Amino acid sequence: QVQLVESGGGLVQAGGSLRLSCAASGSTFSINAMGWYRQAPGKQRELVATVTSGGTTNYADSVKGRFTISRDNAKNTVYLQMNSLKPEDTAGYYCNAARIVSGLKRYEKWGQGTQVTVSS
Repeated sequence: QVQLVESGGGLVQAGGSLRLSCAASGSTFSINAMGWYRQAPGKQRELVATVTSGGTTNYADSVKGRFTISRDNAKNTVYLQMNSLKPEDTAGYYCNAARIVSGLKRYEKWGQGTQVTVSS
């Protein structure tokens, strides 16, 4: 019932920046947490950053100080500002939306992904 569409990926040189966007549509009222995950070839999908409806954020240690997650509730959009990009950031980036109640993930939806490639 919730649809997520990511955009903003591309090819960038090391040290450069990209801003990813994830636009949500449908029954967005059910969502109280959103995040970005990434998956590189041969590796498992890993958490990059999350933000709750209340504005609480958390980041993977590997991106702290370089990436910033934010959301615009009026536009039903979450963003990931990525600065000082490194080749190891190269991955498919996926937007995730969830409804968490009493610590349990009641609902989860994934976007189709957007590719980020960082050249050295």
